Amino acid sequence: MPSQGDEREVFEAIAPAKDVDGVTSTSFASMAFAQPGHASCTPAGIMRLLDAYGVDPSGLHAIVIGRSAILGKPVGMLLLARDATVTYCHSRTRNLEQAVAQADIVVAAVGRAELIRGSWIKEGAVVLDAGYNAGNIGDVEFAAAAERARMITPVPGGVGPMTIAVLLEQTVTAAERTLSHSE
Repeated sequence: MPSQGDEREVFEAIAPAKDVDGVTSTSFASMAFAQPGHASCTPAGIMRLLDAYGVDPSGLHAIVIGRSAILGKPVGMLLLARDATVTYCHSRTRNLEQAVAQADIVVAAVGRAELIRGSWIKEGAVVLDAGYNAGNIGDVEFAAAAERARMITPVPGGVGPMTIAVLLEQTVTAAERTLSHSE
């Protein structure tokens, strides 16, 4: 996006029926209120990973580190919809280490290489690293976190492929809906 452009304005120019990446305010509201529409792709992919590995977030404490409109906020809403207790952490959060240490599920979505130290991870936690930084490094200190976590996604090769899979699925779904309405 050129620096002179307004990313939110560009997103809002997308027709909701064609918003296959789930980036508009309409898509966010639909997702948050469990209405028909397209979810943000990375958060939806994260939820699919939890489902695929039998992780039921109901009753668990989930920490989302990052509050972006297309990743942090939506993944927290999806976890809340599945009855997790959700805490958002961000650049102004005090005692991030302590917050992470209490989490059953950690979603790292801040874009700072190895910000989340492995020693902070609660034994048996599920760690979903949605960060991607130069050198194929995630937001979580992978090797140290893997020693404590029950499950952890690698970077690259964890959350990213799920994002692409959801984007493709939602693109096909949108195309099918368009075709069925034009007949």
